[in-house]
Amino acid sequence: MAEKHTVRFEPVGIEIEVDEEQTVLRAAAEQGIMLMHGCKEGQCAACKSFLLEGDDVEHDSYSTFALPDSEKDEGFTLLCRAHVYEDVTIELLNYDEEMIRSGLPIQTAVGTVVANDNVTHDMRHLVLAVPQDGEELRFFPGQYVDIGIPGSQDSRSFSMANISAKESGQLEFIIKCYPGGMFSEFLDTRVCVGDELSLTGPFGVFTLRDSPAELVFVGGGAGMAPILSVLRSLAERDPNRRATYYYGARGRRDLCFEPELRALEQQLPNFRYVPALSEPGPDDAWEGEVGLITDVVRKYETDLRRTDAYVCGPPPMVEAAIAVLGDLGAPEGRIFYDKFTTTGESANTTATGRAST
Repeated sequence: MAEKHTVRFEPVGIEIEVDEEQTVLRAAAEQGIMLMHGCKEGQCAACKSFLLEGDDVEHDSYSTFALPDSEKDEGFTLLCRAHVYEDVTIELLNYDEEMIRSGLPIQTAVGTVVANDNVTHDMRHLVLAVPQDGEELRFFPGQYVDIGIPGSQDSRSFSMANISAKESGQLEFIIKCYPGGMFSEFLDTRVCVGDELSLTGPFGVFTLRDSPAELVFVGGGAGMAPILSVLRSLAERDPNRRATYYYGARGRRDLCFEPELRALEQQLPNFRYVPALSEPGPDDAWEGEVGLITDVVRKYETDLRRTDAYVCGPPPMVEAAIAVLGDLGAPEGRIFYDKFTTTGESANTTATGRAST
């Protein structure tokens, strides 16, 4: 067994033991410490922190966009890729005190494929049944798990779209398929009902905070999954909370779960669903909003100073949405986001991203 070292997190004053073979983020998660993170693969920079004491730290492969060499030389680190070889003190640059001690234990399970259906021309609704005779695989709405790819050592990360597995015994995923993608190819050509897939999780901090603030959700693509999970949870636990969901797509064929979202508008007195098409076709017969989803947010929102905002989707959309939400007054610390990157998304990236191909 590899040697263990003490990692202290400031300014929260939490200490954990980390095995040299583990990343700091993984060790924290296994001990119920929920640190800010996104991809776990060194691409999104959500877990970027600073070494205050100690410097014997090595990193697995990561994107230099997430951690430029100049920042690494100054002492910055990515907790999802960092292995420590001495006791260290780390300053958390991005953390949520109300959630940091609320982490659920990481579990492993085997899910059996119940359904693998098209919901758009390039997105699948994958449903897995999980065993109910042992400990429930618990998660907070908005979190994700790693799904193993049979016959390889690889896994890909996908958000759950449902609230929990306690009642249904199932996990639901909305997965975008990319041409030539490792998991996409597997999902498109090989996955059949009855197949078994390994699961590890939960991960992620894209979860609903305990707050009376109004909610604004901005999503695109498979970013539908965690937002739908949170909205389903909202319908059960806080149905009167004011919330708006802006969802961007290219054409009508890229929209999914429309009947359920329209039903939520009827069920929840203060919920509004606003889809927008950036490139509607002549056959779409679209009478809704047209344009980039960020422009639609600007059209409808004027003052977000007392709003919690949740953004999920591909990185360009997420970055643009964060900027717009900030311009409209949303506090930086109340904008929660999840970037869905893909394998090899940049030439400087050697790891697999948050929602991978």
